[in-house]
Amino acid sequence: MLAPLSWLKEYVDIDVTAKELEEKLFSCGFEVEELIDIGKDVSKVVVGLVEECEPIPETHLHVCQVNAGEHGKFQVCCGADNVKAGGKFPLALEGASVYATAKDHVTIEGTMTIKKGKLRGFESCGMLCSGVELGLTEDMYPGAGYCGLLVLPEDAEVGSDIKPLVGLDDYIFDIAITANRPDCQSIYGIAREVAAVLNKPCKPLNVDYTETEVKKEAFKVTVDAPELCPRYIGHYVYDVKMDQSPAWMKRRLALVGIGSISNIVDITNYVLKELGQPMHAFDYSFLEGEQINVRRAGNGEKIVTLDEKEFELNDSNLVICDGKKPVALAGIMGGLNSEILDTTTEVMFEAAKFMRDNIRKSSRSLGQASDSSAMYAKGVYEYTTVLAMKRALHLIEELGCGKVSSTHVEVSSGNSIEPKEMKVSINRVNGVLGIKVPDQDILRIMTALNFEPVINGDELTIQIPAYREDMENYPDVAEEVIRMYGYDHVTPTFMPTAEVTMGGLNLRQKTELKLKRALCAAGAFEGIHYSFFSPKDFDLLRLPEDDYRRTAISLINPINIDLSLMRTTLAPQMIHAMARNQKKGTLSGRIFELGNVFIPKSLPLTDYPDERQTLCVGVFGQEESFYTLKAFAEVVAKTLGIEFTYEQSSNTFLHPYRTADIICDGEKVGYLGQVTYEIMDDLDMRTPAFVMEIDIAKLSKYYGKEQMFTPLPKFDIEKRDFAFVVNKDITCAQIENGIKEACKYVTHVELFDVYEGIQLGPQKRSMAFSVIFTPKDEAFDAERVDGFVKKILKNLEKNLGITLRA
Repeated sequence: MLAPLSWLKEYVDIDVTAKELEEKLFSCGFEVEELIDIGKDVSKVVVGLVEECEPIPETHLHVCQVNAGEHGKFQVCCGADNVKAGGKFPLALEGASVYATAKDHVTIEGTMTIKKGKLRGFESCGMLCSGVELGLTEDMYPGAGYCGLLVLPEDAEVGSDIKPLVGLDDYIFDIAITANRPDCQSIYGIAREVAAVLNKPCKPLNVDYTETEVKKEAFKVTVDAPELCPRYIGHYVYDVKMDQSPAWMKRRLALVGIGSISNIVDITNYVLKELGQPMHAFDYSFLEGEQINVRRAGNGEKIVTLDEKEFELNDSNLVICDGKKPVALAGIMGGLNSEILDTTTEVMFEAAKFMRDNIRKSSRSLGQASDSSAMYAKGVYEYTTVLAMKRALHLIEELGCGKVSSTHVEVSSGNSIEPKEMKVSINRVNGVLGIKVPDQDILRIMTALNFEPVINGDELTIQIPAYREDMENYPDVAEEVIRMYGYDHVTPTFMPTAEVTMGGLNLRQKTELKLKRALCAAGAFEGIHYSFFSPKDFDLLRLPEDDYRRTAISLINPINIDLSLMRTTLAPQMIHAMARNQKKGTLSGRIFELGNVFIPKSLPLTDYPDERQTLCVGVFGQEESFYTLKAFAEVVAKTLGIEFTYEQSSNTFLHPYRTADIICDGEKVGYLGQVTYEIMDDLDMRTPAFVMEIDIAKLSKYYGKEQMFTPLPKFDIEKRDFAFVVNKDITCAQIENGIKEACKYVTHVELFDVYEGIQLGPQKRSMAFSVIFTPKDEAFDAERVDGFVKKILKNLEKNLGITLRA
């Protein structure tokens, strides 16, 4: 939001510097992102009077004697065609800073410092300047657009600084307006805040005008979509005289980035910036049927806007129509078929309140944006709609560019634009702030903000202006009071449930960090994905219709359909991440994410969903396998000081023979397996991919588990390798458990080879394990270890039918 200081002074007697005002605005909740000094690059330029001007033979140059008042008299060589004796022009003294221009004398190419020099043998001590060399445009100062010297008024004081004379002593505040204060998206809205923070009155706008007896009896307005247009105002102006706007209006529009077009169009832009109300002017002669109809567009209906772009519309777009055709894209841009021309003699002014969400969505879907659509998207109030029409009609009279008829048509849904009363408890207001603000200060502040306060005991009664729809309850009153009273009055205190700590991380944070470091040490990289996913991901994973993961929370206003659901599993995003890496040429990798899934208790939501912290690990590449992923599961178990077991299982998106559930103390806490070939084909994946998901929330009870120190064995360990012939339906976990059950001295079992062959039979395979025996009180001899081996073989054969491979 750009707000020139000179424009703000039109409404408020500002007696502080621009820098001081910036600080005061910040103190009351308005961050000034940038304070722009218009004349910061121009210095040591004064009003010069050319007393003598003689041409230099055979050149276009003149040698001039220039009077600079108290600065002295200087000889200056000048090549401008409008230099003459008796004229007053900007004089850049030696050492002055001005803008450097290209050969076209229009394009600015940085700044330059003026130095003494010679031209055609004549000494030149300074430079007479054009408007462009001072950073001015025709809209900012009359005559600045001429390709020659800037002609100054005859009454300009010789030798005085040029900046105040041409408006280069002005500042522009670039203010960040929060979403809850659209009433401040205008010059007058900021002026109200400036008046309040300076404790000064804000001058009321001139909105008076005189209607003539001329009336368009046949003209009518209908609104067929009141849910999208709760208020529409049209007013007929005739005897229009198209001309240029006055210099003061051109300058103000230029300072906020709008170029002057014509008096009628400039009035609509001026009101837009002054009050934050978009307006439009239709050439009445182009309105067929003498009517305006506000309706939804028909599917396939087309319109060509003022920038000569054609759009195909649908019924979600709102259009302004005459008796036969669309003449404007509501809230976005007028139609080319009703634009204001130099020949326009009668105008229909429009001011309307369009619903912000509809304008925002239409603007985005059509790819068509404007100052008006941006303003509507932030919010426009019906109070401002009415005020803006009055202001525009006043300006018509002030500029003398038309006559205001008595044809005024207003259609509304009945919303009041009068102040509404609110009663709040002063004690509750002070309770929010944690301090007691004196009643007289509350009265002063609320009066300055136009709330017309009355205090009766503990009750504060205020009248909320119609442009302050953000005021709903006592916390809002507390906010208004403290931002004007001063946040420096707030005394730092602890919340009732707060406690003093030594700082640092809590147990959950420490454990999470420990897990991440362990996974990184194992060769994985951390990834972070959005908390949203696509409905298509359910079908990608082949989830059954009754799977709980399909019960996902839908977003009301998603960025797009692929980010429209709160995720119930991390698997699809991890699979997509592995696929994206492969498409970009990274054919192997290891990724993990520690994030939340969101499981609703019921839909539609009646309570907060269950946010469960979940770990997902994805590995992909020709060298990776199911056992790579299992090793990551063991890293998690080791980090938490627990043990996992694994049971064969099935999952719709994992290979039927390469997937397992992860079990901890008899409870399923996750799964792991290889992504099916069908999904790999769907995503054009070229190397095998594996995914694991662990419900970390179920493991949180093990956080902080004490790690028991096991001393190194006093005696040498014994290691034996076994190659077993087993049925294919027997899992590695069953064998490991059988080995450990048979001998208490077994401390480690590791599978190191799997073999399948014709000689073993179709239902058999060979699995080779390394087993380590660790002595406790005495060394093992060969005979004792052989005894352990016999017990293991006997237990496996008895319970699992496993034999030693010959």
